[in-house]
Amino acid sequence: MSDLHSAVSAVLTDHYTKNATRIRELAAPFTNAQFWQKPFPFGNSFGHLVLHSTGNLNYYIGAQIAQTGYIRDRPREFTDPNPPFKDEALKRFDDTLAMVLETIRVQSPGNWSAGYSNGSCRRDKSTEELAADLVFLCAGACPELRRRVLCGEMFLCS
Repeated sequence: MSDLHSAVSAVLTDHYTKNATRIRELAAPFTNAQFWQKPFPFGNSFGHLVLHSTGNLNYYIGAQIAQTGYIRDRPREFTDPNPPFKDEALKRFDDTLAMVLETIRVQSPGNWSAGYSNGSCRRDKSTEELAADLVFLCAGACPELRRRVLCGEMFLCS
């Protein structure tokens, strides 16, 4: 069981770290204004997708597993009229990633199979299933963010 625990922890840590690195790489060329600019009248800015990813991790890993007390305001992740500066949004994302990695590190083998339900899941999940789902959500955000970069480059050139 300890080998499985170590493998799960290592894989989750690796995936979260790689996804976060990719998000940072994609954000790097943007100015603050570009970070918050929607590429079309509909949709979301790169910055709002970073806030949303941060909110997902803070809520599902932080509040639900690590018991951080985080209270989520999901609509504001997309509609905040005064969002933080790009550097602050990315710092919050990095701080959240550090909390996620620490939460993964301190899990015991029994924690991974413990039930998880926050009332919004369609079924109870194990903590391990939840953590894996969030890796895929974070990874799923990367193609969306990459597309925003490409769309943003059109704005830079026009």
